[in-house]
Amino acid sequence: MNVSLNWISAGELEALKLVGKKVIRGGIAVFYHEDQVYAVDNRCPHLGFPLHMGSLCDGILTCHWHHARFDVCSGGTLDPWADDVPSYEVRVDGGEVWVNPVSRRVEGAEKYKIRLKEGLEQNIGIVIAKAVVGLIEAGVPEQDIARIGIEFGTTYGAGWNAGLTILTAMAQIVDKLDKNGKILALYQGLVHVARGSSGRGVRHLLSALPSTDVPFERLTEWYRNCIEVRDTQGAEKVLLTAIMKGIDTKRLSEMMLAAATDHFYLDGGHVFDFHNKAFEALEWADVVQKERILTSLVPMMASPTRSEELHQWQVPVNLVEPIKQAIIELEHNAKPADGSRQQTALSVEMEQQLLQQLLSDTPEQTITLLRDLLISGTAPAQLAQIVALAAAERIVRFHTQNDFRDWIAVLHTFTYAHAVHERLLQSDEPHLQRAIFHGAVSVYLDRFLNVPTAARPKPSSSATPTDHREMLDLLDLRQQVGPAAQWVVDYIHGGGDPGALLNTLGHALLREDAEFHTFQMYEASVAEYNHWQAVKGSFAEKAKETMLLACTRYLAAHAPTARELPHTAKIAWRLHKGERLFEEE
Repeated sequence: MNVSLNWISAGELEALKLVGKKVIRGGIAVFYHEDQVYAVDNRCPHLGFPLHMGSLCDGILTCHWHHARFDVCSGGTLDPWADDVPSYEVRVDGGEVWVNPVSRRVEGAEKYKIRLKEGLEQNIGIVIAKAVVGLIEAGVPEQDIARIGIEFGTTYGAGWNAGLTILTAMAQIVDKLDKNGKILALYQGLVHVARGSSGRGVRHLLSALPSTDVPFERLTEWYRNCIEVRDTQGAEKVLLTAIMKGIDTKRLSEMMLAAATDHFYLDGGHVFDFHNKAFEALEWADVVQKERILTSLVPMMASPTRSEELHQWQVPVNLVEPIKQAIIELEHNAKPADGSRQQTALSVEMEQQLLQQLLSDTPEQTITLLRDLLISGTAPAQLAQIVALAAAERIVRFHTQNDFRDWIAVLHTFTYAHAVHERLLQSDEPHLQRAIFHGAVSVYLDRFLNVPTAARPKPSSSATPTDHREMLDLLDLRQQVGPAAQWVVDYIHGGGDPGALLNTLGHALLREDAEFHTFQMYEASVAEYNHWQAVKGSFAEKAKETMLLACTRYLAAHAPTARELPHTAKIAWRLHKGERLFEEE
């Protein structure tokens, strides 16, 4: 028998019979079992334990670390949390054992996609991590990977949730991250999707109405009426009818967001933010996912908190009636049906004035100013952008003497205001303008969280920081809010690369077992930073600084954590690269 020169010798067959197993060059474990010779990769594909230290009985090779089991012939695993181990062809020539070092297992993007779906279904983090690493290394676009999670998360469970929001947020910012960051971002998002759907059945969709001849305006009226009385089943049927009718995504979003703004600041801003994230996902999701993505938003409309019913929105200052009156006046001064009134941009001076007004203690004047600016034709998206900036400023001014849980209050206002900004960049629907007022009032209600006011750091006389490890080292310690913010200011004013800083802040987030709101904070800060990047001038430069400081202070306040999730991702990447995780003494 002729054996290729590329094959590896495993020694004499008789010697192998005596010892039963051995490890040869290339990290291949060779076994003599039941009068046959077998060869598999010596690293357990689960977490890398040497398989030659395991046991082989009745054709099953068992790893002694976590007891993963493998068919020694094919390498196939009996356990869903472990991958198949690569197996190798073996020949015996003249009493000598030879092993082909090229694995019989063929890996490719489709295989990793299957494993990702299995990991999501079984809610197994290490399987998800390995699949993400494999897909990234195979060159699969990040949003194609996220699309698998969106499909899974909107198929199983009760509807759109925090996990789907995290995944969409991470898919939106992957271009700001290096390869390691991309892996962590997608892995974190997908793990949270799996957790959110774990143990839940398929979300079965209702049917559309028999006829799609109903005008869209009437469908919108029906949808809003159903939401008003918390009839989510009727709302879903109306929504599906509109989709079947072929209504484009822009008008569908306006229909749904009109219902989401018929009442004030629903569920502390989460309802609007979740809607925004779902529509962002729809921009890159498969067209066939449209029904599941949009209908996944309807269940949250069953019982959201309506802020106009809350004490703080009516006492000691009634903030509800002035908004309602402002909306009525806006409707009376609506632009002509032919759209002849042109939108105007605020001057820098007016932007500064509006920002100060939003941060003031006179909410009635804030509402009046916003009303007048809208009536005069000011672009709603620009007003929303300034509201988001004011909300970020609240985070910059948030004093650490406040109750720690109050970080979430200022966070909610900012992510809500950001979502409103994003939607108004896409739509000129008048009903959405109500959300600007809701966000502005939330900024006002957060004012006591700036008492005392945290001082905004100024550039120091110390050397400009250049080593980004310094920032990460700071966040290895608890409550380094002030020092971290100072580092960022010195870095920015010292001419540091903002892109590199965004990547570092991304790693500061993704190396943690971060909770939902921290993901929101990072993504909203990056997105708002990008919007100000397109604007020239000192006001825009300070706005960008505000976004970086708000993000940094929030991340610093919520670090460090146990960091179990990123550890799993690190193991997956090291296994993929063929590194040895276990060393014998």
